[in-house]
Amino acid sequence: MTASAQDYNPHAFPPFAVATDIVVFTIRAQRLQVVLVQRNEDPYRLAWALPGGFVRPDEDLEQAARRELAEETRIETAPDFLTQLGAYGDPTRDPRMRVVSVAWWAVVADLPEPEAGGDALYADVLPVTDVLSGRMSLAFDHAKILNDALEALRSALEETTLATTFQSGPFRISDLRRVYEVVWGTELDPGNFQRKVRQTPGWLADTDMPIRCRLAATGSAVRALAVRRRSMHQFDP
Repeated sequence: MTASAQDYNPHAFPPFAVATDIVVFTIRAQRLQVVLVQRNEDPYRLAWALPGGFVRPDEDLEQAARRELAEETRIETAPDFLTQLGAYGDPTRDPRMRVVSVAWWAVVADLPEPEAGGDALYADVLPVTDVLSGRMSLAFDHAKILNDALEALRSALEETTLATTFQSGPFRISDLRRVYEVVWGTELDPGNFQRKVRQTPGWLADTDMPIRCRLAATGSAVRALAVRRRSMHQFDP
């Protein structure tokens, strides 16, 4: 016999919380960078961490991620790309209680300067290689989340045309090549790259501007890439 809702006792199960963390990538000074906040509360007070926090009862996971990003960094710019990375539920990841975090990763081309808010002491944009070098320790399991997000970004660039979301307007093919080089940490042959880009139909469109390429898609179409990833162009530079 199936138990009714009235028979259900939530106190019969150990309590746990649901949180969201968000990895926001951008490129500055020819380096891949990530938004971090310095915590002003225990646990891990003064440690650097990804923006994030607990999900409220009246919001879904994406709403929680966007809210926490805005609260802790004052960044309210809609990401050019936002997608769920995965769930992180090691029982020991948070010393306060059992907390399962659903992580997201995003790309923002024109990222404004972050300003600390909420329970964050400080907010900054730092090079990913410096953060993952071992010289700084991130709170909770955020180093693993960042590593996983970086691998997801690299795979997305290998399999799709997501690299164009790092460009906010008209750009040269050499600018696009630099996105791949910055994210992958390797140099690409300029001629070979340009040839492959030109051979990918429907990706780039010529303009009448001195910069000869622009995104063929509109902003709304870019958002559609985030939810219909199979519709992305396949590209292998």
